[in-house]
Amino acid sequence: MITVSLCMIVKNEEETLAKCLDSVYDLVDEINIVDTGSTDKTIEVAKKYTNRIFSFPWTGKFKDARNKSFEYATKDYIFYLDADDILLEEDRKKLIELKHSLDNTVDAVSMFYQTLDEYEQVILTYRRNRLVKRERNFLWHGDAHNYLQVEGNIYLADIAVTHKKRTHAVGRNLNIYQNKLAVNEKLSARDYFYYGNELRENGLYKEAIEAYTKNISIKSGWKEDKIFACIFRADCYGIVGETRQQIASLLDALLLSDSLKPEICCRIGQCLQKKQQYDAAIWWYQLALNIPFDPTRWGFTFHSYATWYPHIQLCICYYNIQEFDKANMHNEKALAYRPQEPQLLFNQQLLKNKRKKKPDL
Repeated sequence: MITVSLCMIVKNEEETLAKCLDSVYDLVDEINIVDTGSTDKTIEVAKKYTNRIFSFPWTGKFKDARNKSFEYATKDYIFYLDADDILLEEDRKKLIELKHSLDNTVDAVSMFYQTLDEYEQVILTYRRNRLVKRERNFLWHGDAHNYLQVEGNIYLADIAVTHKKRTHAVGRNLNIYQNKLAVNEKLSARDYFYYGNELRENGLYKEAIEAYTKNISIKSGWKEDKIFACIFRADCYGIVGETRQQIASLLDALLLSDSLKPEICCRIGQCLQKKQQYDAAIWWYQLALNIPFDPTRWGFTFHSYATWYPHIQLCICYYNIQEFDKANMHNEKALAYRPQEPQLLFNQQLLKNKRKKKPDL
């Protein structure tokens, strides 16, 4: 059986750290916590789980702190978490099984990273190299949205780490990228993608369009990032009212993709729906529902675009062409995912009344 060191970086995590460690402390063989300057009770909480607590001055770059945390590991493999991550019970069991069965020739284990909505439905997943062989000395790269550079024998596990979302630190990562640009530091294609995300999330849509376009134009870089740069750029074009560019950006995403993605199909459906081209919109929403989830996909998967969201839009489209039975069917399917959604409950009653009034044929 392999041994595992948990390595974490923390700062002012007193509200979440215990929940994280409660979900994993008995599954690992060592816990290393690197604190980058907490002023709350984070260290006090950490001491309940481990005496391997280390201080590291914040450099403004996440990669520095993460690489330092890996230096303290002494076991066969390194497992990392953020303080607002947890392992659900099913994934705890899978990790135990993995420890007993993993071939020690494996250099890294990829796991899902997922977020849940208020109904405990998975809304976002993507893969990250989560468990890595210590002797390979893999390093973190990137100042803000960093990544672990891994190569060799990688095993794709069906274990998920669940991110329990907290309030987003508005402006923090944006400032990191802006500071890099202020000193004329060159950004990579990956940097421009995540810089675009930060700009978009902070409402700077025109600037985000420029950053996404930079990502797409640079020949190097991960294709999945470029696909979503096209998708998110389309969202920004839509917000600023540039409809032609919005559709063109979605077509760019289609051309880059090796396979259809529900995230693209639903957005094309949205554009057609806004133009009241309901039959065409229905075709794209139905297509989104028929694309199966690919568990080997490393890029983002936004599950709402293959589940409740197209059902809601199909309900609206069918309502507008007065096919109330079909509208009701899709509203009920959406309710199965979001049973207390006020708008869906309103639709349910509205459609019940509409269907009662339908004349006999």
